[in-house]
Amino acid sequence: MPIDAAKALAAEPRSGELFWDHKDVQLYHLGIGAGSPATDPDELRYTLESRLHVLPSFATVAGSGSPGVISGLAMPGVDVDLAHVLHGGQSLTVHRPLPVRGTATATGRIAAVYDKGKAAVLVMRTEVADTDGPLWTSDAQIFVRGEGGWGGDRGPSARLEAPAGEPDRTVERPVRDDQALLYRLSGDFNPLHADPEFAKRAGFDRPILHGLCTYGMTLKAVVDTLLGGDVTRVRSYATRFAGVVYPGETLRVRMWRQTGEVRVAVTAVERDDAPVLADTIVEHS
Repeated sequence: MPIDAAKALAAEPRSGELFWDHKDVQLYHLGIGAGSPATDPDELRYTLESRLHVLPSFATVAGSGSPGVISGLAMPGVDVDLAHVLHGGQSLTVHRPLPVRGTATATGRIAAVYDKGKAAVLVMRTEVADTDGPLWTSDAQIFVRGEGGWGGDRGPSARLEAPAGEPDRTVERPVRDDQALLYRLSGDFNPLHADPEFAKRAGFDRPILHGLCTYGMTLKAVVDTLLGGDVTRVRSYATRFAGVVYPGETLRVRMWRQTGEVRVAVTAVERDDAPVLADTIVEHS
């Protein structure tokens, strides 16, 4: 079996130094669709260095040398084919607002391995801190198709009860044809998002958008629509990737206000509102 759960869980954490500045932040923001209209004051907060603030989801790509998803798949006890890998979910807890420039240490480990029968799920946890203390903690849930069935723990269910009533706000966000090509420059070079032949081998008609790009686009929509554009209000953000997005499609983002949080559902407009993100919660101040 390519995944040895006991060995993966016992592996020593991996640490790496992260460095980023305003150019990395701006590139990430452009990769998730910021900057349109280019002269809109609300968009300039994401694109102009003199006004820049950092969307918390930047944490998923921040810095160089991070022990991220791809490197986690090379941890002891894990030997899998990238064509069988899907990002199943992502959660992020923000301990302090992210700075425009930073130097920090990221420590990554496999926090859990679950047996879902037809797939294995790896939970890859990354904790990031600088000299002032913790900055953020993120968990990536990675599905590896065909690697389950060894009789291990199935793990908790990520499914939540659907929000009641009509959403408080609904917005639509277009995905550019070249958006995956731009977003991958922030560090995720999985060929699934660029190479048509690789995408076909993985079972898709054409390259798909990064799940974390959709993740960032959705958080930006929530911040801009319901949090007054104030990125510092975000406390945590979690989602389950319920379906793929193809470049060129349109995201429909439905939002329900609840005490201290926003519940969110995201669908693909052109495919009869096919689910994209589900069980999504943004906790805020």
